[in-house]
Amino acid sequence: MADFRLNINGKVLPVRADGQESLLSVLRNRLEMTGTKYGCGEGECGACTVLLEGKPRRSCRVSIGSVAHSRITTIEGLEHDGKLNPVQQAFLEEEALQCGYCTSGMIVSATALLREHPQPSEKQIVEFMNGNICRCGTYPRIIVAIQRASKSTAEGSRA
Repeated sequence: MADFRLNINGKVLPVRADGQESLLSVLRNRLEMTGTKYGCGEGECGACTVLLEGKPRRSCRVSIGSVAHSRITTIEGLEHDGKLNPVQQAFLEEEALQCGYCTSGMIVSATALLREHPQPSEKQIVEFMNGNICRCGTYPRIIVAIQRASKSTAEGSRA
């Protein structure tokens, strides 16, 4: 066991853990940040996606020791001052969720996509989101939600 200071959602949080413990496990079990979901445990489903230095990563496959000095953003860190970010809002408005299990990973990944490609084509959305699995099959609504968030972000930057 070792002491770590993790930069999560803009706050430095102390945690005591084995350096090989997964970031997902630390988030959920030690820091009680349950928005990030355990899906497959193999980095294949995307339910556990977080942003590390702004890039989407599967937290089930990342050891806590390897991210001790990284900027980590979880689904909980996307809203600001009680206001949902454009992707979160668009997912609600487009009803791009059903059971909700994949939703946090989808939203985190889509947020990274829009930072990289503010006006993505449908093909870019599909390619970037490949690997985020929705068991309920709401993919068409997810694509529309990302397109809506893209438009909302573009309109907000013009204001």
